[in-house]
Amino acid sequence: MGQVAFLFAGQGAQHPGMCAALAEREPAARAVFDAADAARPGTSAQCFEGTQEELNETANTQPCVFAADLACARALEARGVTPAAVAGFSLGEVAALTFAGAYTDTDGFALVCHRAELMSDAAAKHPGAMRAILKLDAPTVENLAEQAGEAWPVNYNSPQQTVVAGAPEALEKLDALVRGAKGRSMPVAVSGAFHSPYMAEASEGLATYLADHAPAAPRIPVIANRTAEAYPAGDAAEDAAARAELLSEQVSHPVQWVRTLQELEQRGIDTFVEVGPGKTLTGLVKRTLKDVTALTCETPEQLDAVLAELGIDTQKEA
Repeated sequence: MGQVAFLFAGQGAQHPGMCAALAEREPAARAVFDAADAARPGTSAQCFEGTQEELNETANTQPCVFAADLACARALEARGVTPAAVAGFSLGEVAALTFAGAYTDTDGFALVCHRAELMSDAAAKHPGAMRAILKLDAPTVENLAEQAGEAWPVNYNSPQQTVVAGAPEALEKLDALVRGAKGRSMPVAVSGAFHSPYMAEASEGLATYLADHAPAAPRIPVIANRTAEAYPAGDAAEDAAARAELLSEQVSHPVQWVRTLQELEQRGIDTFVEVGPGKTLTGLVKRTLKDVTALTCETPEQLDAVLAELGIDTQKEA
């Protein structure tokens, strides 16, 4: 077995009851939710007891998924799993940076709450939606999106899945174009046209915030959505500015997830552990890379399975 990477889940993975059992059993996971509640009262209750509708509101989704992601990663870390690199999908990138030491947990949580507000405001000003396009390659989706009008490919998820964001009327046109091309179009459970030009104001607001809250140098490589390359790891002012630019631009530019997975593989990663709610990223790994192991970690049973796969004693106290 080669090296392990943690993949931090993004917006859209949220579901009622996420991480509740893990937080009950694993002290490291519980500690993350306690810190989240101290910063934003009610976060753990939303994760454990909130409805799907409540969790789908961007202002709730982002802090809740951030907390769930980080809780899962901390539980694995406490059990002796040390990743060689990390990446996060969209929102998950903030959790990945926090886990890697670019932010304290408190500062990472404050950042993600501010990010959620900025994106929610931008979505209210520029109403939009997102579609996952299946069974078509990226160049075909790019062409169809251009025909549809105000629609842009924004998440390059796998070789046969690209997410498009844009105006509702453009996406309805895209649905018909996709059917005509023998593909499949599915709505994404988000409340805006994220990673598209509709999020330009959110990027600007985030850049202003990050001017005083730039990510510190991460202690392990964090692969950026924007470039599919590692965040600069130096302490110089220009490195901090470059990290801030990557993070602010991320919300209004495409997530290069296929290239991110390929970059991780080239770095010697052959075991990918999805941390956070759901199993979306696990599926994308399996559809993008060959001869690698993809595991999910949200529940105690899944954590035990990861530990067993990695040859770590599951009876060891966290």
